[in-house]
Amino acid sequence: MKNAVTGTLRNSLRLRLLAGTLFWIAASIIAAGWGLSSLFQRHVEVQFHAELKTYLDQLTAQLTLDSKGQPTLVLPLSDPRLSRPYSGCYWQIDEINDAAPARSGLLRSRSLWDHVLAVPPDTPADGEIHQHRIVGPEGKMLGMGERSVRIDDTPDGTPRSFRLIVAADESLMSEPAARFGSALWLALGVLGVGLVVAALVQVLVGLAPLRKLHAALGKVRSGETPHLDGDFPAEIMPLVDEFNSVLAHNAEVVERARTQAGNLAHALKTPLSVLANAADAASKHEYREHKELTRLIAEQVTTARRHVDYHLARAQAAATSRMPGARTSLQPVIDGLLRTMRHIHAERQLDLTCRSSAEVLAFRGEVQDLQEMLGNLLDNACKWASHQVKVGAERHGDALRIIVDDDGAGLATEQRDAVIRRGIRADQQVPGSGLGLAIVEDLARLYGGQLELMDSPLGGLRSTLTLPATN
Repeated sequence: MKNAVTGTLRNSLRLRLLAGTLFWIAASIIAAGWGLSSLFQRHVEVQFHAELKTYLDQLTAQLTLDSKGQPTLVLPLSDPRLSRPYSGCYWQIDEINDAAPARSGLLRSRSLWDHVLAVPPDTPADGEIHQHRIVGPEGKMLGMGERSVRIDDTPDGTPRSFRLIVAADESLMSEPAARFGSALWLALGVLGVGLVVAALVQVLVGLAPLRKLHAALGKVRSGETPHLDGDFPAEIMPLVDEFNSVLAHNAEVVERARTQAGNLAHALKTPLSVLANAADAASKHEYREHKELTRLIAEQVTTARRHVDYHLARAQAAATSRMPGARTSLQPVIDGLLRTMRHIHAERQLDLTCRSSAEVLAFRGEVQDLQEMLGNLLDNACKWASHQVKVGAERHGDALRIIVDDDGAGLATEQRDAVIRRGIRADQQVPGSGLGLAIVEDLARLYGGQLELMDSPLGGLRSTLTLPATN
């Protein structure tokens, strides 16, 4: 599972950007929440103990002894909570005597009611303030501060020491901190959602040029355009320019290869034609000693021509079959080939028709290759047809199917594979090299398609050519 997630992150730029952004957003929010909450908690604690010190200062200032030597307060402390029973704010005065046990609760705030605070036995030195946590009324935890005070001016002249104690419920610290924490995490949660939405928008907007580039590449691959078009950001334009340079270079290489193949074919065809003419002329003379030689020359010239035609067609198709940006409309090619076939086979008065509209269909490849394949199929159908040849085309997903039917004698099932092989002819009486269907099969396979032969509804042979389609 971990390897699958790692592989997905490695292969997706969008997920990598989102994962990194979301991680740092979450880490920042958690760190900010913990830090702010801790700071506020510390602030509340400082304020809590500062308030206790204020109570201690007031208590120290108001403490005095009456005429009977009993401790009393000149003025009551100002906080009204000290007068409300069990309000959470308390004060208490104990007398400290080294020679006798301490007298606890000589004076107490009204808020303590009948409760006496039990404090630790340690006694702070004069002027010092000790802080403790103790259990107060109703079992609640209190934060406590204490101070020792020595009064020398007493009625009997004997100095006396007192422990001044103030305490407050710790909920006065925890509750504000809890409320602040709830509000803080809610606010940080809203902020986090906003940052996540911003990150999503940023990734979508930031990667939009890549989606645009993908669409442009799709158009090049489908043949709608020969190169990448569009207005791309400055960071992507170098890639677009380099890709267009590669496309231009490939087109130049393909054109040069096609030209060289054509030049080679013409260079070979000229001497072959001379040899064929010479053999033909020699065969007309009545020299018995030359008849075998002229027959051998004619056979070899025919074989050489077949190989030149086959390999020339295959080399030209191999150079262009994987070239991006190639697109050929089907209807003009069919119309042109039907006109050509009507002219070639005019003496037979064949009915050549296109039984379905191919205006919106297009082949993802070069026009010369489509003419070569479809021309061979139509020529083969016209040679064998009795009266009628029909052409049809349809699209199935990304595939283009071109169907050629004739009403000839047809072809036996066991012969169909044989006639696709190079140089095999179904009938030696019919003119031809035996390469037509073999060339069609090889060209179709170079484009990722295929040629199928089957029985035709017209009674003859049906040739179905499957090729890649484009918009």
